[in-house]
Amino acid sequence: MAAALIITSTASAQNIFVADWYYPGAIYEFTPGSSPSTYYSGDSSNLGEPEGIAFNNLGDLFVADSFNGQIDEIMPNQTEITYASIPDPHGVAFDKAGDLFISGNNDGDIYEIKVGTTTVTTFATGLSGPAGLAFNQAGDLFVASGGSGVIDEYLNSGGILSPNATLFAQGFTGLGDIAIDGAGNVYVGNGNANGQIAKITPQGNSSVYATGFSYQNGLAFNTAGDLFVCDNGTVYEVAPGGGTGTVVASGLGNATGIAIEGIALPVPEPSTWALGAVGGVAFLFRRKKA
Repeated sequence: MAAALIITSTASAQNIFVADWYYPGAIYEFTPGSSPSTYYSGDSSNLGEPEGIAFNNLGDLFVADSFNGQIDEIMPNQTEITYASIPDPHGVAFDKAGDLFISGNNDGDIYEIKVGTTTVTTFATGLSGPAGLAFNQAGDLFVASGGSGVIDEYLNSGGILSPNATLFAQGFTGLGDIAIDGAGNVYVGNGNANGQIAKITPQGNSSVYATGFSYQNGLAFNTAGDLFVCDNGTVYEVAPGGGTGTVVASGLGNATGIAIEGIALPVPEPSTWALGAVGGVAFLFRRKKA
């Protein structure tokens, strides 16, 4: 999973949070090299089937619960509330202003909740199975739609996001998850088509960035430019520059959404180590399997 996290933080541990979609769902927490622990367990009223997850600037974790048709908010003390009702939500992402955007997978709509409110408005319509959401450094919103295999871009002009989509990339199979680095490159899991993560430049040039997966779900960058990939119940870490990943966690059921704690927008480009400018992160999610 974008970038979906806007937290100004000095945290160095960068804990990783992963959603387990299996009903009733759960959220796991771990650092690379440590065993995952259960951060929050779901039940029939919340986290029934968690999809996308993202932090706001207060450190609250927002979860798209597709089973219950709602957005759950989990506070740092692990108090949980139902934040909003959304039909079949999948992707969640915060923009720089703190407004929350949600993809409705079944109805093809993108919803928006302004910061400081719980009022749901429809931002865009007419998509086919939208899942992953991601913001780039300029504030443009990217949406991955699994039903059509395309990535649409909604341009930001003067702080105003256009509800009219521009086609950014197409021709993907099983599309669901995207992440964006600080250079504007878009990273996408090509579903169960070929086990690859593709890198698409702002000019639309696509190349294979990472391989060796079976079903890529959530995607997220840390500030070092490492890409973390949920692949069924396993989380892989891909070093800057791409290639094959190393296992950092396993046995997580059906891992769908991923978020990294303590990251601000935007992330550094993975091909560099420009860590002086702390980066942003995108966490995106796959469409549920049949």
